[in-house]
Amino acid sequence: MINSDFFEALALLEKEKGIPVEYMIEKIKNAVSIAVKRDSNGGEDNIVEIEPDTGRFFVAVRKQVVSEVQNPALEIGVAEAQKYQKGAVEGAVVEIPLETREFGRIAAMSAKHVIRQGIREAERGQLLAEYQSKQHDIVTATVIRIDPKKGNATVEIGKSEAILPRSEQVPGEEYHDGDKIKVYVSDVVSGDKGPKIMISRIHPGLIKRLFEMQIPEVYDGTVEIKAISREAGTRSKVAVTSRDENVDAVGACIGPKGARISGIVDELGGEKIDVIKYSEDPAQFIAAALSPATVLGVEIDEETPRACRVTVPDHQLSLAIGNKGHNARLAARLTGWKIDIRPESGFYGEDSPPVKHGAQDIEEPEA
Repeated sequence: MINSDFFEALALLEKEKGIPVEYMIEKIKNAVSIAVKRDSNGGEDNIVEIEPDTGRFFVAVRKQVVSEVQNPALEIGVAEAQKYQKGAVEGAVVEIPLETREFGRIAAMSAKHVIRQGIREAERGQLLAEYQSKQHDIVTATVIRIDPKKGNATVEIGKSEAILPRSEQVPGEEYHDGDKIKVYVSDVVSGDKGPKIMISRIHPGLIKRLFEMQIPEVYDGTVEIKAISREAGTRSKVAVTSRDENVDAVGACIGPKGARISGIVDELGGEKIDVIKYSEDPAQFIAAALSPATVLGVEIDEETPRACRVTVPDHQLSLAIGNKGHNARLAARLTGWKIDIRPESGFYGEDSPPVKHGAQDIEEPEA
């Protein structure tokens, strides 16, 4: 038997650290077993039993009964063996109970170290599992400091800290200590110092999760997001389709008077979002992807894979291309097609050459 404080301490660790008592007991048993093996009076064959329900803490070594002892760590004489097990004879195996103090100072320190290490590993494992449950999801983070040189933001997520690199921040956004921001957990990696959360404000997955949070039809699967292309801080395009013919996918996402989509836009600091109706017909999908521009025709290039020529009214050429080519570039990424945009008259003007946009770096939403 051991002091009940031992088991009370384990229960407290489970409550405070979230480490199951069974897990810790297994680690402690292993640690004690190792300590017994390392002790000069111990043995390779030992037994450790720890039972929280009864308070039992039993440690013993197993030794073979021999007529002449050559290896004290593994063998025991007949007369000595009969002190522990009446009638013990040569060839039998007896259990010799040990008191913790018999392990010696070195063994005790070793056990203490292994137990501590086991607890640290358990904490890391619990933390890793907690982080992995948040992977590909949105979490609310609190900004606690900004690196004035690199521009990286250190944020607090629950009881842990994470770094929002400058490269994963939306261009133009400024953060201050105490700000609450929503970030996307793009990955969780395990390192020497424990698990690390990789977070982003520019990942297209952030858009997908915001749609699920704001739009019930997306959350329950009635409306499916087929593709997302994003230039964070400027514009995003989201292709959606409905699994119910009675539900308008685009209308469900926009909401009455634009209420649903405006909530997402506000969360993204005013980033424009085009909700596009997905179509299996490439021509229809490409035409819709160039919204808000009107498309007069889409001609599939039979000689070049996934390439097409799109005709738009002369006065909407700039709209189709978008500021700095954003609209055409996002449409190409969304559809996966190379798009050659031409005005209806065929005249581009001095500063408007034919515009071609490829589908490099197509961004698909993550589950």
